[in-house]
Order: sequence, then structure tokens, then C-alpha cells
Amino acid sequence: MNPIELDRQFMQQALEQAKLAALAGEVPVGAVLVRDGQVISRAFNQPISNHDPSAHAEMLALRQAALSDENYRLPGATLYVTLEPCTMCAGAILHARLDRIVYGATDPKTGAAGSVLDVFSSKQINHQTHIEGGVMAEECGQLLRDFFKERR
Repeated sequence: MNPIELDRQFMQQALEQAKLAALAGEVPVGAVLVRDGQVISRAFNQPISNHDPSAHAEMLALRQAALSDENYRLPGATLYVTLEPCTMCAGAILHARLDRIVYGATDPKTGAAGSVLDVFSSKQINHQTHIEGGVMAEECGQLLRDFFKERR
């Protein structure tokens, strides 16, 4: 399978997680963490149900994988997430030493991978994570638009 198809396959899995978030009344963001072609964790947004402002899909996926690996560093891993990470998640991603982030929709209000801030482009940071945005952006964005349309 070529890299573009592989990215779409894993983003589709992240979208399935985002749909679970929507069903739970959470903002529909999903994440899938992959290493060596295998899913090592998956999660969806749960700040409302967990009463935890840090319970973003990315954070939960990182925590789950780190516990499983018994290591807070996750080198060689790629995180697929349906929405551009915020600054909190970007910081955790950098600390975890992920190789790559692949996200779907941009976040013009809190995006930290280029939309509002670009945390990942700072050369002063001792780890560089490769960013790939816009994978299945329309599908990811539509899920968010539909969710917020119903809430307004």
C-alpha cells in the first residue's frame, strides 16, 4: 500500500473514533497512534465526560500508548488525528518524541500546527516532528460542522 493510501486508512480509523465522541456528546475528534504499521492506541475526545480539560483525543491516545510501552517516549510513532492539534496537545506530542503527525481539518481558532500558532516549526525545540495536514480534511471538517450545527 502506498503512503497516501496508508494515511487515509489510518485517518478513517481516527474518524471512526471521532464519531464515537459525537455519540457521547463530545466534540468529535478522534486519534489513532501507529507504529510499524500497527495501531498501538486509539481514543476520542472526552473532556466533558471525564471532567478533564486535558482529555483531548491526542492526549488520551498518548497516555494509553505510554502506559502500554511503560515509556513516556514514543519514537517511531505517527499520530493520526481528525483535527489540527492545540498547543497543549502539540507540547505533549513533542515531549513524546513522535516522528509524525497527520491531521485532517485545520483549526482556525486553536490550531498549533500552523493555523494560529506553529509550535512544530520552532528550531529551538530539541525534537522535530514532521507534520502532514489536510488528510481527509473535508470528511473531518464536515463531522465537526454537523456536530456544531446540531448544537446551535
